[in-house]
Amino acid sequence: MPQVPLYQAKAEFFRMLGHPVRIRVLELLQDGPMPVRDLLAAIEIEPSSLSQQLAVLRRSGIVTSAREGSTVVYSLAGGDVADLMKAARRILTEMLDGRRELLDELRGAESESR
Repeated sequence: MPQVPLYQAKAEFFRMLGHPVRIRVLELLQDGPMPVRDLLAAIEIEPSSLSQQLAVLRRSGIVTSAREGSTVVYSLAGGDVADLMKAARRILTEMLDGRRELLDELRGAESESR
């Protein structure tokens, strides 16, 4: 069986993260394990939709689940996922700061031309 190139595996990984509900679940789980009912309350989507997205995350190995009585509790599989989410937040902040500087520059140029 041919081995998948690393860049292709990385692309698949990021594609798997490419859904807003999955990102929100990962953000919520950064604070620690959560039962499905709490995830549902925080995200406010249909239970079947959340279940689908949790299954994708579980199959990928990013989250784990454990049954506690009749409750299923999800948690991040490792600290690296939380680090990835924090890095994404830093990158987005830098990108938006750069856009804000450009917008300020454009607005300044516009007011000078009046």
